[in-house]
Amino acid sequence: MTNLSGKKAIVLGGTSGIGLAIATALSEAGAHVIAASRRDPATVSIHNVKMEQVDVLDRSGLADLFSRYAPFDILVNAATGGERASGPFSQMDLDGFQGSFKKLWGYTNSVRIGLEHMPADGSIVLVSGYPARKCAAGMSAISTVGNAVEGFVRAIAPEIAPRRINALSPGIIDTPMFAHQGEERAAFLKSATEANIIPRAGSTDEVAQGAMFLINNSFVTGTTVDVDGGALLT
Repeated sequence: MTNLSGKKAIVLGGTSGIGLAIATALSEAGAHVIAASRRDPATVSIHNVKMEQVDVLDRSGLADLFSRYAPFDILVNAATGGERASGPFSQMDLDGFQGSFKKLWGYTNSVRIGLEHMPADGSIVLVSGYPARKCAAGMSAISTVGNAVEGFVRAIAPEIAPRRINALSPGIIDTPMFAHQGEERAAFLKSATEANIIPRAGSTDEVAQGAMFLINNSFVTGTTVDVDGGALLT
């Protein structure tokens, strides 16, 4: 693994699930890591990671956070925005559909404000998801937002060069996002992934490895890396 000693990273949505795994991987690689989310920072502890509280929809809060830790070399945004509308589009509450785009607004806020505090060789990673390009019935809002995130990455990569920006697209990952517990949880994850080429749920550590590739490889920008067990191919 590349040694990131001397580098500073901010991970938004970094106190649980995929964001937490990425923050941990960055810390283990030697980076000085700040993990931030809407959660009370006192409820989470990771060795050598500084915890902060911020809402990615609060531009003044983001500006304050970024200025206090500027300059930083790496920005990861894994925050969900808090809303994920699902169900048949013809029956969906349109306010819920619109609310799902809080994820995109949080991403655009963080990138726009974060660029002001990053060096020329800075790296940005945003998290989308496999429904962006493989939409099942009832996932129209999630798919559309994921498409927007990946399109945003492609659109602005030429504008912000030589700083790099990429998207990370996980498949079904075993995270606290799934409310099922015990045997019910295991059965749900098995059913959701049994058609994949690799027929199991992924781990947050496996997704974090994808993020580390995007952060470390200085010849990759404007692209999406899939960590989905082959879900897109089935």
